[in-house]
Amino acid sequence: MLKKISAIAIKSFALLLVLGTAYQAVAQAATTPSATTRYAKMAPVDEYLMADRAAEIALARSAAPESISNAAEVQVLGRHGFETAIKGSNGFLCIVGRSWTSAADADFWNPKVRVPLCVNAAAARSYLLRITRISELILAGRTQAQANAAITAGIDKNELPPMEPGAMCYMMSKEGYGGDSSPHWPSHLMFFYTDADLANWGANLPGSPVVGVNDPVEHLTQFVVVVQRWSDGTQQAGEAAGHRH
Repeated sequence: MLKKISAIAIKSFALLLVLGTAYQAVAQAATTPSATTRYAKMAPVDEYLMADRAAEIALARSAAPESISNAAEVQVLGRHGFETAIKGSNGFLCIVGRSWTSAADADFWNPKVRVPLCVNAAAARSYLLRITRISELILAGRTQAQANAAITAGIDKNELPPMEPGAMCYMMSKEGYGGDSSPHWPSHLMFFYTDADLANWGANLPGSPVVGVNDPVEHLTQFVVVVQRWSDGTQQAGEAAGHRH
């Protein structure tokens, strides 16, 4: 299955697991004709952009508590890639991920996807570069296969750096949309490593709140930890928030 996951969308697979959705159901949903043909090609660029710049900034900031996001840099998506809208002072950087960075393959071209994320300085210098690079490639007219191949080549040539120690991301927004395959994600944190051992975190074990996924192609290990509250401080309800697997 890992070989079939696109270069950046690997994180979506990890998140689909923490949603409490059965693996088999996810795989089936991602391969049904209705899922794969609904977004068979790229929509007009305008459909991926947010006309209201202030709304995109607010949505990006909703990824993390205000104590973090209010002082973070915010980037918004333009016609050629992500652009700085607000300069930050604490090293964090918030954006709204689009379908090619933040959705399962079935939703790769879904223009409705809006996923807020806020990375720390270490992730901004490593993990986020993969997101901004694939966004530039897609907006330049590359296909999904071409963009993924370019990301893989960039990693192999060290044009895209390995994960920095301490790289992590807040994804605690109760807003946004993850795509038809997985519309609403639970509030969670993500931690990024290069080729880490899942066993060191006790990931994927019965009763463990940690979900881990290794992508040998990208040399990327991602750990997901669901948290109890949204970024605005309200309690997250439901099975996903209870860490049940």
